[in-house]
Amino acid sequence: MIEHDIWFSTLKLSNQTKNNLIKYYKDPNNLWDALSQGDLVYKQLKNILIDSWDDKKINFIKDIIIKSNIKITTYNKENYPSKLRLYDDSPVVLYYYGNIDMLNTRTNVSIVGSRKNSIYGTNVTKLISKELAINDINIISGLAKGIDTYAHSTCIENDGFTCAVLGCGIDIIYPKENKILYEDMKFKGVILSEFPPGTQPYAYNFPIRNRIISQLSDLVIIVEAGIKSGSLITANLALEQGIDVMAVPGSIFSEQSKGCNKIIRDGAYPLTSIEDVFELLKTNYIHTGNNSYTLNPSEKKIHELINDSPIHIDDIIKIANIDIKQLYEVLFELQLKNEIMCLSGNYYVKNIKEI
Repeated sequence: MIEHDIWFSTLKLSNQTKNNLIKYYKDPNNLWDALSQGDLVYKQLKNILIDSWDDKKINFIKDIIIKSNIKITTYNKENYPSKLRLYDDSPVVLYYYGNIDMLNTRTNVSIVGSRKNSIYGTNVTKLISKELAINDINIISGLAKGIDTYAHSTCIENDGFTCAVLGCGIDIIYPKENKILYEDMKFKGVILSEFPPGTQPYAYNFPIRNRIISQLSDLVIIVEAGIKSGSLITANLALEQGIDVMAVPGSIFSEQSKGCNKIIRDGAYPLTSIEDVFELLKTNYIHTGNNSYTLNPSEKKIHELINDSPIHIDDIIKIANIDIKQLYEVLFELQLKNEIMCLSGNYYVKNIKEI
C-alpha cells in the first residue's frame, strides 16, 4: 500500500537501518504486518516504528502524490536503480517523475559544478554534455543553478536522457527559474528524490542527496568548483564509493577552479579532452564533429585573430570591432566546431589539431 511506503520514507532512522529492515522484510507492507502482529525481529525499534505512523502526515503526502501524479519505487522493485542497491545507505523509497527504467539500461555520468559558473565552465559543460548525449550516455546532475542546469538542458537539446536528483520534495521546483527545464525533464528524462513530497529545500538536504548523484554514476565529472563547493562533497563521496572522478583543470587564479585543481592534485583524473571521458569509461566514442564545414566570414575573421597564445575577449572586441552579442555567438560556434577553446577569465586560444 502507498501509505506504508510513505510511512517508511518518513521514518527518522538511518538509511542503513532502513535497508536492513527491508532486506529482512522485503517491503514496508510486510514490516508493518510483522509490527502489527508483534512479530518484529528488531524489537528495539518497535516504539520508534509505531510512533512514526502519523495519519495526518501520511494522508497529506498521499494527496500530493495523487494530485501531482507522482510515482514511487522501492528497494525491491524491478525498476529501482540497480546501482543504488550496492550501497548500505541508499534510499529505500524514491519518489519520481519520468522514465526511471533508463537508469538501468545505459551508462550514467554525473556532471556537477559551481552555481557561480564562469563562461569557461558553461562552455565546457555544454561541449561535454552534447557529446555524451549524442553517444547515448545518461547525464546525472542536481538541477541546481549553474553547471547542473547547463548539463541537463544541453543533454535535452541533443535528444539525450538526463536525471535530476533533488534536495527537496519531488513536487518542489527549486530553483524557481528552472521551472521550464523541470517540466521538460518530467517527459524527456527522470526527476527523483528520496525526500517525501512537500519537503522544502533545506540546506542540509543537499549533501544528503549528493550521495545519490554519485551512487547512480559510472563516472563523476566536476567542471568547476571552489574550495568549499558542494560538488567536492559529491567527488569525495564517489571516491569513497570506488567510483572514478574526473575534474576539468582551470586557471590557478580562478576561484571556481581551485576545487577542481585540488582534487586533481589529490588523485582525480584530469579531463583534457572528451576522449579522456570515453577512455576512462572504456566506451567507444562516436565523434560527432563535422569536419566538412566551412567558416562563414564572421567566424573566419575571429578565427584568424586567435592563435596559440591566449587572447582576452576585450582585445578581440577592440581588434575586430564587432558587437559583443554577435561576438559571443561566433566564439561559441567556433568552440562547437572545435576550432578554439575558452580559458578561465574570458581568454580564448586556438585548439591544437590532432595529427
